[in-house]
Amino acid sequence: MFVPHTKSRCCPSPPLAAAISKTAAAAARRASAAAASVAVHRLLLPVRSLTHNPSAPGSLIPRRRFGNMPQEERGWHFAVAMGEGGVDGEVPALVVVSFYRFADIPDHAAFRRPLKELCEELRVSGGIILAPEGINGSICGTPAAVHKVLNFIQEDDRLKGLRMIQSPVTPEDEAIHHGHTSQSPVGAGDDAPFRWDHVRVKLKKEIVTFGDPGVMPTKMVGKYVKPKDWNSLISDPDTVVIDVRNMYEIRIGKFKRAVDPCTNSFREFPTWVDDQFEFVESDTRESGVNNDNGIGQPAEDLNASKSKQLPRVAMYCTGGIRCEKASSFLLSKGFKEVYHLEGGILKYLEEIPKAESLWEGECFVFDKRVSVEHGLAQGTHKLCYGCKQPVSDEDMESPEWEYGVSCPYCFATKSEEEKERARARQRQFETWGVIGGPDKGRSPKRHDAKDAAEAKQLPNSI
Repeated sequence: MFVPHTKSRCCPSPPLAAAISKTAAAAARRASAAAASVAVHRLLLPVRSLTHNPSAPGSLIPRRRFGNMPQEERGWHFAVAMGEGGVDGEVPALVVVSFYRFADIPDHAAFRRPLKELCEELRVSGGIILAPEGINGSICGTPAAVHKVLNFIQEDDRLKGLRMIQSPVTPEDEAIHHGHTSQSPVGAGDDAPFRWDHVRVKLKKEIVTFGDPGVMPTKMVGKYVKPKDWNSLISDPDTVVIDVRNMYEIRIGKFKRAVDPCTNSFREFPTWVDDQFEFVESDTRESGVNNDNGIGQPAEDLNASKSKQLPRVAMYCTGGIRCEKASSFLLSKGFKEVYHLEGGILKYLEEIPKAESLWEGECFVFDKRVSVEHGLAQGTHKLCYGCKQPVSDEDMESPEWEYGVSCPYCFATKSEEEKERARARQRQFETWGVIGGPDKGRSPKRHDAKDAAEAKQLPNSI
């Protein structure tokens, strides 16, 4: 059995103010969020099979499937839970789909403009990354619009078989996406991840930053493990379970027995592997390399019980993309048995009942939901806009918590000047609904002049 040694950089979470029970302020926040959810009676739900009774109010209405989906993803329908009044006059339902695929596309830059224009035309929002090694994105829109975008991407044979995860959309996000939220006087604010008028299509060197160009998931990758088989694998004492996410993600939830690499970014993972495992090609004791744990004591060898024999590894991440690179890296280092959770934590939480689950806590997600629980239900964590880390109700009772400015995890690292700038941004958003005011920080005169110049160039018919 392998036990990770304690490293000095893996510091405990900052002290929080004692909170034996929930305070009135925390209760008020939850009550306000619940009231907002009730106000919007439409909610997107993923279902596998539906029966629709047209005469029954509030019944589920099946939607069309995505085309060109991988075999394991087929069978999903999009459905909308409708309140009284039916479909007529209602704004369209939304769906969020995260997707990726590793593929050799050296001409990736040619995809950017047509993909962005299609998303804008269909009012599909979100973010997409294109790189020579593939595509990675998360988009939001109506089922028909998202269907068209995904089909467009998969028209290229190299990108067929996208790995996708579908998530529910909260009523709040639906309101923001359609541009009629009461929280933003001038429409959807800049803080909204899925604004209907905004999609980012970026060109990068990697679709997930790892920093090692020699790692190629298109050439070799670990063995996929279905969620239903995951518990058996990680319960084996001879299996080393590794969470390849970052510290702030692991802090709010992880699998039982999982090793925390204590990384601040995915780039640090290769260094952690080199520090933790003894490889045949290197012997730190003979080479004179300092092999302590940062406190003057020898570091415990993860594979001391099996000299120079690398262990069986099971790894996981949020949606699976980081494990593709991490497993490829371990195979290149000589590991023989490398497994990773297919579909990531999100697929596991979606499919495995809570009573049978080995997951503890909540799963951090990179959108407005912040965290999700079993069944992909909305979690309880909020986001600190000062450091983009998740915070709990207890964290928000700390004197170091200031909405939009700081939290217990970043308070000590921010200067007073940085905090004051954050307060100014927060005042702008509270006043105008967007950072920088209605002109987004630009000169109103120049902004109006630009609009007038563009208007003159439009055809008379427009």
